Amino acid sequence: MRMLINNPQTVVADALRGLAAAHPELDVDPEARVVVRKGAREGGRVGLVSGGGSGHEPLHAGFVGPGMLSAACPGEVFTSPVPDQVLRAAKAVDSGQGVLFIVKNYTGDVLNFDMAAELAEEDGIRVERVLVDDDVAVTDSLYTAGRRGTGATLFVEKIAGAAAEEGAPLEQVAAVAKRVNEASRSFGVALSACTTPAKGSPTFDLPDGELELGIGIHGEPGRERRPMMSAREIADFAVGAVLDDLANVAPADGPVLALVNGMGATPLLELYGFHAEVARVLADRGVPLARTLVGNYVTSLDMAGCSVTLCRADEEFLRLWDAPVQTPALRWGR
Repeated sequence: MRMLINNPQTVVADALRGLAAAHPELDVDPEARVVVRKGAREGGRVGLVSGGGSGHEPLHAGFVGPGMLSAACPGEVFTSPVPDQVLRAAKAVDSGQGVLFIVKNYTGDVLNFDMAAELAEEDGIRVERVLVDDDVAVTDSLYTAGRRGTGATLFVEKIAGAAAEEGAPLEQVAAVAKRVNEASRSFGVALSACTTPAKGSPTFDLPDGELELGIGIHGEPGRERRPMMSAREIADFAVGAVLDDLANVAPADGPVLALVNGMGATPLLELYGFHAEVARVLADRGVPLARTLVGNYVTSLDMAGCSVTLCRADEEFLRLWDAPVQTPALRWGR
């Protein structure tokens, strides 16, 4: 095992201490495992809280800041945050206007955020929840009942965060977040397995010369295994699967937001080359490409591979996507 760590047992706390040192604009509690935007309760805004297992960086702590999340709760590697973490975050960001929980559809996350919502409401905090379930590869998996939550989480957090920044009420922020999820689909591909610090070896066996189509973000296997394919062939398969699932999502002839996301170990040289193929497929299918984001945003430790997320975008989505954002991992317009 070759990792830039001190100890597998302290890897999350160590990373949070580093985040705090690099980004003094955030309030980071490495022991309580909560990352909060400074001044989160100022201005009477709706609070946005998300979180999940560590190992997907920059998701979620890297998206805390103006125009996006108010707070994030990182769990242990590939493990949901506990309800006390989420409750602590909700209390830290509630200005009296309520809090939106953005939850990826994994069983542990769903259960623990639901429990935290009940505890928060007992303390007088209004809570709405949006469940992200954009993955089209498999219906059920080792970690979920229903579709997994993957790359669309970024779209939901950014667009809902912009709505909250504008002062929209809780019900409106929750409604736009749900619409973004309903308009988004993702498909992931692994060229290698990932290695967790605790295990020290790959989470599944992927022989040389093969790839896994339809993987999740926790190292779980995908829809099928095939001999290695070219970027062109992978784009045809992945984008085709996403567009087929989006066929009945309005506006059917509208543009899309696109996220070409690296899984952690794939360099930008390859990701931009892959995006050229994604853009080709969209053009061939007559789908206008409104905005694109390319890079490592929703990762799976050191997995090589990528995912494609497309969101059918109306004028409101595009306006909120373009709105200023200032977080460690995403920033423009400020």
